[in-house]
Amino acid sequence: MFLQRLLLAVPLLVVGVAQAQAPAWPAARPITLIVPYSAGGSVDFVARLVATKLGERLKQSVVIENVSGAGGAIGVAKAVNAAPDGYTLVVGPDSVMAIGKLVNPAAFKFDPLKDLAPVGMLNTAPMVLVARPGFPAKDFGEFVKLAKANPGKYSYATSGVGTVLQLAMELLKERTGIFVTHIPYRGGAQIANDVIGNQVDLAMLVSASATPHINSKSLKAFGVTGSKRLESLPDVPAFGEMPGLKGYAMLTWTGIFAPVQTPAAVVSRLNQELNAVLQEADVRNKLREQGALPGSGTAEELGRFAQEEFARNQKIVKAANIKD
Repeated sequence: MFLQRLLLAVPLLVVGVAQAQAPAWPAARPITLIVPYSAGGSVDFVARLVATKLGERLKQSVVIENVSGAGGAIGVAKAVNAAPDGYTLVVGPDSVMAIGKLVNPAAFKFDPLKDLAPVGMLNTAPMVLVARPGFPAKDFGEFVKLAKANPGKYSYATSGVGTVLQLAMELLKERTGIFVTHIPYRGGAQIANDVIGNQVDLAMLVSASATPHINSKSLKAFGVTGSKRLESLPDVPAFGEMPGLKGYAMLTWTGIFAPVQTPAAVVSRLNQELNAVLQEADVRNKLREQGALPGSGTAEELGRFAQEEFARNQKIVKAANIKD
């Protein structure tokens, strides 16, 4: 009888030992949050802001690792190939998650939307179409008339080929039937100065870069790419409210993603804590200072949103024949 009870108890004992040995997530091991760009940019800023707060809530170190190169593909690939244990995450911007594979398939040997699991949206931000001070149009309607009368005469700048900034302008071109020449820069730091200096006619800029120049009257603003006006630019119309552009809305966005087989319970916990971080007043204020809106929602909502963005971008890239 004693032997029988002992044999029955052994499996329970083994399970108990295994549970005791299996570390609860998160353990004392640091969590790595990969930023697929170099330090100092807007994506890096948001990542560091959230990482600090996320670490406080998890009572865990969340360490930023900048892995730049190939338009973000190298950093994201590192996350794709990482162990799916919750200790490696990646910040996934729109250009990497929903555009890169369309315009530069050689650099994307993986599929970001299949090989990564969505965790949560970090932030969104509209863009603003701006023009040089002396541009001979006072608003977007007049610009369209000028561009139609002078195909190819005017130029617009963005921070690179295949960015959401270029796609936003290409969609405007398609919807209005105009042709203006794209001038791609490597990064956006110099663009505003070159537009102010009359070296380029127009530019599509992220709202944080555009707003100070618009408010100081050094740049003209023709429209905001979001579905509604910006609080910081109440006099600048949203393109979606203009005649012929109903439904137009494009945003820059950034999410957090994990390797695809990361346990659902880990993803759920991360999403819960991320949502809590994004509700903190100081986080929201710092994002607004950057011209961004805090993200929110479930991991599933981010996944659906990213898929919808990819499908729309695929049509724009094909229609405009965009290649990196």
